[in-house]
Amino acid sequence: MRIVSHSCSNTEIICALGAGGQLVGVDDHSDYPPDVVNRLPRVGPDLDVDPARVAALSPDLVVVSDTVPGHERVIENLQAAGLPLLITAPRSLADIATDIRSIAAALDLAAQGEQLAADFLQQLQQAGKPEAAHNTQPLPVLIEWWPKPVIVPGRQSWATQLIELAGGSNPWADEDVASLEISTAQAQAAAPELIVMSWCGVSSDNYRPHIVRRRAGWENIPAVRHDRIQPISEAWLGRPGPRLIHGLRALRRQIQACTSPHYS
Repeated sequence: MRIVSHSCSNTEIICALGAGGQLVGVDDHSDYPPDVVNRLPRVGPDLDVDPARVAALSPDLVVVSDTVPGHERVIENLQAAGLPLLITAPRSLADIATDIRSIAAALDLAAQGEQLAADFLQQLQQAGKPEAAHNTQPLPVLIEWWPKPVIVPGRQSWATQLIELAGGSNPWADEDVASLEISTAQAQAAAPELIVMSWCGVSSDNYRPHIVRRRAGWENIPAVRHDRIQPISEAWLGRPGPRLIHGLRALRRQIQACTSPHYS
């Protein structure tokens, strides 16, 4: 089967299923696993995929995401080009497991998909529960998807569940959206004890805590006042695929460091 993948997460799921050899093209941002994606033709950024470039690869299946604003336009353009699509639109960890199974079934790899999905959910539970149980009060955690304006996850985001599994709480967990822009006043009212930079599309090497510290009105937010501003790669928190386990473990470590009596 000839597969084109749109979005890093779909590419990573396909490769985790052992089907990387069936990929004939990926979006410009897919970067993992490098030994697979570096050899493949690119079909454009995830928000501006070129249907003509996809069609030129003669795919039997295009696995496309609908996870951020703008993806719906990509899907419409690919549908208008008459391309065979499988659409993933995860909002929760359970949705991600379902997507793993759906992609696997489309690739005639149902057994592998069931195993990968089960392992994914089991690893998340195992990684989250032991440490989180030590916290009597969940630690308020602000995950930043973007620094200006500040974009954070809401209830319809797997990140909210990851925070909770790690022993924290998302101050915007009651907002019935995948993500939202917050104001300085909202950040002050939420009073997060930990700020996690996970800026989408930016290498974690380029995350800069001083960008958070220098915001007017943020100086008395507990996380800023106590210098609890930490990077966790968007590849580990923002991509709905198997590597979220790394994000959960990193979140757990940061939350435990903040709640430790020896934290300085």
